[in-house]
Amino acid sequence: MKQATRSLLVLATGLVLGVSLTLGGSVLADRSNSQAAPLPLDELRNFSEVFGKIKADYVEAADDKTLLEGAIRGMLSGLDPHSAYLNQDEFKELQVGTSGEFGGLGIEVGMEDGFVKVVSPIDDTPAQAAGVKAGDLIIRLDDTPVKGMTLNDAVKTMRGKPGTQITLTIMREGVQKPLKITITRDVIRVKSVKFRTLEPGYGYLRITSFQTQTGDQVLKAVSEMKKEYDGNLKGLVLDLRNNPGGVLGAAVAVSDAFLEKGMIVYTEGRAKDAELRYTANPGDALSGEPIVVLVNGGSASASEIVAGALQDHKRAIIMGSRTFGKGSVQTIFPMSNNSAIKLTTARYYTPGGRSIQADGIVPDITLRAVKLVEAEDGEGERLKEADLSGHLANGNNKKSKEAKDGKETKDAKEEAKSDATVGQDYALNEALNLLKGLHILQSSGQ
Repeated sequence: MKQATRSLLVLATGLVLGVSLTLGGSVLADRSNSQAAPLPLDELRNFSEVFGKIKADYVEAADDKTLLEGAIRGMLSGLDPHSAYLNQDEFKELQVGTSGEFGGLGIEVGMEDGFVKVVSPIDDTPAQAAGVKAGDLIIRLDDTPVKGMTLNDAVKTMRGKPGTQITLTIMREGVQKPLKITITRDVIRVKSVKFRTLEPGYGYLRITSFQTQTGDQVLKAVSEMKKEYDGNLKGLVLDLRNNPGGVLGAAVAVSDAFLEKGMIVYTEGRAKDAELRYTANPGDALSGEPIVVLVNGGSASASEIVAGALQDHKRAIIMGSRTFGKGSVQTIFPMSNNSAIKLTTARYYTPGGRSIQADGIVPDITLRAVKLVEAEDGEGERLKEADLSGHLANGNNKKSKEAKDGKETKDAKEEAKSDATVGQDYALNEALNLLKGLHILQSSGQ
């Protein structure tokens, strides 16, 4: 992986319970020498008047620290769903939040219209076991209404000592009455990479999240599957469904594992140091054998980077439904009092120059819902980046109708219903069948 010219901590995911804040493509940076714009005196005078009125007339005494911190939080949260203020404790948790082990429920969430919405449950966590689904709208935490809470406050409420319980009151698309789901908190240990053989010579590799060591683990998994068949691995299904993202470096490493050369991902922003470019090194772990990548509406950020890179280089067939559309970069700026701000500073672009933001990755092959067994995975109305209040525009000169309207087309909604199962994993079966066909074509030289 090409290293940036300055010290960076680059992350690409959403808010994971147990980690106190969104790590949505974040960069740890120092821009203390950046040129400040002239201060808007009229607006600052208005701010001062409001501050003074609150101090003088609010029903209870309000201390300066609380008021000013609240003003900073409001200023950042008003920009887009991923910019935020991090107090000292939140900043510390950010710095250890990608270790793969943390306390909480195991769901990736965002804020929408004052409520907490589930982007994706994490594999093998209490939330997934309890039946929490992507697209669920959390309206109460125990007896406390979520409306009016900040996202960080909601996360703190959902956290707690492992073994203790919390009841989530949830609104779900297609269900008339609110659902009450009681979850026992636990220490979340996220296993980033899982693999197995589907059929002789055909491998299955699932990445649940992108952590620091994910790239190395993917190479090890591929090596072990190849050894099982004397180096003759005919193809691979790479499963990125419901993967909320993680460390950008890991997404680059996974893409690099299957690409011989070329651009993997690049970012563009207003500041010069927000522009980063990552290119592949020689060497393909599969030696050119076919890959099918499974994605859905829960595939976000780092997952979309991998899918976009492999798609643009025509290295893999992308199958499933349109991805989440988290294509912005957040930079972490440490402050003098050991707090920090997380500010959206750039957008991700695929090698072909496509912005992921609010559009996502459209699969090469869309899997429609199968009606033989009614799907209950909430895929029909998944929360997308474009659904988040105040989301960034795509940034392309030619915007799609979805980006203009903030709505999905009929086809996009149908694409979203792609994870129905017929006795077992329908999407995986379709991916395996496609993989076999690709191997036959490749072996015949077509």
